[in-house]
Amino acid sequence: MQYFFFNRGVTMSKEESTKEASKDAPTVEMAAMALEENGKNGSAPTGGTTFKEAFKAFSKFGDTKSDGKHITLSQSDKWMKQAKVIDKKITTTDTAIHFKKLKSLKVGLEDYNKFLDDLAKTKGVSVEEIKGKMSNCGQPGVAQLTAGKAAATVNRLTDVSKYTGSHRERFDESGKGKGIAGRKDLPDKSGYVTGYQHKDSYNKTH
Repeated sequence: MQYFFFNRGVTMSKEESTKEASKDAPTVEMAAMALEENGKNGSAPTGGTTFKEAFKAFSKFGDTKSDGKHITLSQSDKWMKQAKVIDKKITTTDTAIHFKKLKSLKVGLEDYNKFLDDLAKTKGVSVEEIKGKMSNCGQPGVAQLTAGKAAATVNRLTDVSKYTGSHRERFDESGKGKGIAGRKDLPDKSGYVTGYQHKDSYNKTH
């Protein structure tokens, strides 16, 4: 005996519905495996740059011969400083002590994860939080500035009222540039002597 299921006007037997469900099973299973693998590799929770990708980028920072598979203490400290992991609670002294436990000048991703686990446990912080910051701190050497801070910096550097010395002479009172007149002392070719106070007044009085 066959049973039929009715859904939005589509008729499907019990046998057919079982086949359709079996088709979706591998897809669901593969998705779960992918999520598990990402977790092992230290993927960023937001789906951006993964921890593994960031590790590769910073392991090449300042070393053109690096293969991106091993990182030094110096590179690690630069990474942590950029990610703002190194602060008052976690210092470079702490990172040096825990890094030296690995007994190697360069370590791979697996040993580096052990280093972070040990550091986080000792300092009483979440290793997931540390990896999250390190995964989302941007490319090596690129400071992450907020829009507000960047705008404030631009405004401060372009405020001509704060200019001093010869730079002040390049702008008028309204802040508009004077062009070449603000950069060079142009000779007065009007025919009047220097300091004459009644320039262009002859036609007005005669």
